Amino acid sequence: MIKQEIGAEEFRSLCTINMGIHQGERVVVFTDTLRPDETPSASDRDRRTRLQTTARNLAKFAEEEYGSGLFVEFPATAASGCEPPEPLWHAVFGGAITADLAAEGLLAQLLAKQASVDEVARARSIVLERRQEVAHIIVALSNNSTSHTRFRALACAAGCRFASLPHFDPEMFHTSMTVDWHALATRTALLVDALNGADWVRVTTPNGTDMMLCKQGRYAKGDDGLLTAAGSFGNLPAGEAYLAPLEGKSYGVMFLEWGPTRKFDEPLRVTVENGIVVRIEGNDPHRAGLEAHFSEHSACRNIAELGIGTNDKATRPDNVLEAEKILGTIHIALGDNSGFGGTVSAPFHEDYVFYHPTLTLIGPDGSRRVIMTEGVLTL
Repeated sequence: MIKQEIGAEEFRSLCTINMGIHQGERVVVFTDTLRPDETPSASDRDRRTRLQTTARNLAKFAEEEYGSGLFVEFPATAASGCEPPEPLWHAVFGGAITADLAAEGLLAQLLAKQASVDEVARARSIVLERRQEVAHIIVALSNNSTSHTRFRALACAAGCRFASLPHFDPEMFHTSMTVDWHALATRTALLVDALNGADWVRVTTPNGTDMMLCKQGRYAKGDDGLLTAAGSFGNLPAGEAYLAPLEGKSYGVMFLEWGPTRKFDEPLRVTVENGIVVRIEGNDPHRAGLEAHFSEHSACRNIAELGIGTNDKATRPDNVLEAEKILGTIHIALGDNSGFGGTVSAPFHEDYVFYHPTLTLIGPDGSRRVIMTEGVLTL
């Protein structure tokens, strides 16, 4: 496959349509590098090399076009959802805020993802006191996601516009990033409105998945790729309606067929009771990795998210960033949901995409409304 060149046209579209960058705003672009203990496939190593080059070139473009484009890179974290290292905090929040967080013992707690509710609140107040020192724009081109971190939440609280592109392949600039963003936003908003009338969502798929996800007291939101308002956050490529199910309530069985970058050798059967994974069955090697996360942090068992794809230009099943946006799919995530309406904090957040789903919304009065039938949106 011939890789198409990524240049000024693609960068300008991201900067203007998606981020709305203005002259003089402070822009930070970051990426992560392979750790010595990582053993990606040849194709994934190539993607990550191209990702790092794209991040560096985007920062250079922002510097030339808008007068600011700080580039930061660091060794990849252990997993998506882990907090990024201190040098990135310093680059985004500035030396004074970072020093204040460290002086009060908060930074170490935040980095370890062990900060209490009160400590997070104090950290937020420190950031907001000097919010003028925080970067205006962050483009996160790291392979591991920083979406579900205190770093991201604090930056957005200060008004930063944050685009998260974990597992991004620069080729997406020519596919899912070419979507009609305004049409996507309209479709996503309709889906969010429908979800917010429900107390429960039932998901069934032809592979045997049958999940009941509790939405009581939780609100769905949309990720439409238009990150131009202060404090905006979302993925690029975008295209989903999503929510954090109420902890301790969801139940059922899931058959996982795809991981972040590949189809499993055989499906993994995952049993969910009282909002957490209680059992995994199956022989794919991915099972051992999941069980290791569960052993290290029991909160990683949490049913963290239900998402519904709305991007009609997204097609790739082998890259979870794009796969979860495919119109007609749903995804269910495990682990952290503290950054988008949930209460569980964990150094892990991983999405699993399901194809040809049927979605049934169950209202407070028990009424039922089917909004998707075997992958066809029926709104």
